[in-house]
Amino acid sequence: MNRVLQITFRCIVGLMVLGAFSVTGAENEFKDTPHFSGMPSYRIVEATDQEFGDYKFFNGKDCTTIEGKKYSRAYTLKEGAKQSSDLQISRNYSNSVKSMRGTVVFEGECSGANCAENCGYRMMIGKVAKGGNVLWIEVVPFNAGNDYYLTLVVKEAMKQDVTANDMFEALNRDGHIALYINFDTGKSVIKPESRSIIDQIVEMMKANPDLKISVEGHTDNVGNPKSNNTLSVERAKAVVAAIVAQGVNAKRMSSSGYGQDKPIADNKTEEGRAKNRRVELVKR
Repeated sequence: MNRVLQITFRCIVGLMVLGAFSVTGAENEFKDTPHFSGMPSYRIVEATDQEFGDYKFFNGKDCTTIEGKKYSRAYTLKEGAKQSSDLQISRNYSNSVKSMRGTVVFEGECSGANCAENCGYRMMIGKVAKGGNVLWIEVVPFNAGNDYYLTLVVKEAMKQDVTANDMFEALNRDGHIALYINFDTGKSVIKPESRSIIDQIVEMMKANPDLKISVEGHTDNVGNPKSNNTLSVERAKAVVAAIVAQGVNAKRMSSSGYGQDKPIADNKTEEGRAKNRRVELVKR
């Protein structure tokens, strides 16, 4: 059964239940998802949160599967409130995505994509980078704007737990190691959550005083190639500077950037682009 049809049935049942029982207490109230709230004239009749789940978001051609913390909400019009059209609901959330400097991946009526659960209905798919995470949202209005469904998946930035010994073994075995150090979007500022990786590089360098390395920056293929190259150079320099700041001799390291020229995964997927945004240590 199509998800929207399932939602319609559940909303009817939910309204019957709410009519029979008075729900009181904050602990019994549904809450909006993080980052995206419901429209003022609508209330939540169903809510599901998953610590880790996946969802197929329609991208205009087929579907992009995103994994992460998943939130699902079903909204219905409040009694006596003014009803919005399907387009108004969709546009409300696309404007919200744009105000967060995100991208509207698709807005319109989905057709011909069996991978999308709600294909056949109007939908808005958006993507926003926020706080080191990537937010994917789907909004599906139905019943002439009387109801709508919202799905949000918060995809965490790629994290890496690696020790000084892991790095040193990889350098001796392979001659290089890819590290996933998170930076501010479009900048060379290292995010606090990646400081532990820098600490491990420092520990490795201090434990092996004869080791010399090259720090190489790499990006995905999103954006301008020239800008990506510059960004990769600046990020490699930032990593070297952070290591030097903890007492490692700068003469033991060099830095360079290759932008998008040396991918290790398919840039056509989110997962591939995440792997390509990396810093590599190369043994000299």
